[in-house]
Amino acid sequence: MEKGILVVSFGTSHMDTMEKTITVIEREIARRFPEWRVYRAFTSRMIVRKLKRTENMEIDTVEEALKRMAADGISEVIVQPTHIINGIENDRMMEDLMEHMSLFNRIRVGKPLLSSVDDYKKAIHGVMSEVGLETGEMLVLMGHGTDHHANSAYPTLEYTFHALGYNQVLVGTVESFPELKNVMAKLEIAEKKKVALMPFMLVAGDHAKNDMAGEEDSWKSELEDAGYEVRVIMKGLGEFEGIRKIFLEHIEEAME
Repeated sequence: MEKGILVVSFGTSHMDTMEKTITVIEREIARRFPEWRVYRAFTSRMIVRKLKRTENMEIDTVEEALKRMAADGISEVIVQPTHIINGIENDRMMEDLMEHMSLFNRIRVGKPLLSSVDDYKKAIHGVMSEVGLETGEMLVLMGHGTDHHANSAYPTLEYTFHALGYNQVLVGTVESFPELKNVMAKLEIAEKKKVALMPFMLVAGDHAKNDMAGEEDSWKSELEDAGYEVRVIMKGLGEFEGIRKIFLEHIEEAME
């Protein structure tokens, strides 16, 4: 087998959500493309080190995975990131690929989740088809956020939700704009007192469990302190069939 697909994720040290998201995506890729050997890499070196220390689990970085693939005799490579946006992690991945292109006859790269207008629409329908909201409930999505210019994906995402008729959905980020205070200002205007909180991240890991749903200094606690009734949906995007389908489509596009 001389063809390989490298699935590149930021990574997580939370084994429960890794199994439900990253592992499931990789299995679906292996089933869809049986003639291609599937490899895994994480871009977060901190998570790679932590998994080795706490779980005795060896995960390759992008560089290590590419060298492993070359050593295994792989000559044709497709790299598919599970990143949400074309941000810092994707840029770093591309730098690693550029440095190791000479190892292979051909490298092609699939796009992150939100890379076209169609991607936004498919991702939104994929989420809303599986999220059941109660009467009068607003869905607040927590994205990661970044100081990279690709952060514009998050306000675009909320705009697209509304353009598709999902006016009960608001999008915020942990580390950039829009912030929780921007989300809360819109909740006040909407005059709704029930909120469903969900991460708009591949995995429901650290940010979801602590920054979003923790008992102290979290989005959940701040919303409850402001008088909102809060329900947590602890699901990473990798658990949604419609989201996984977009990544499979991006691999098929890279193959064309």
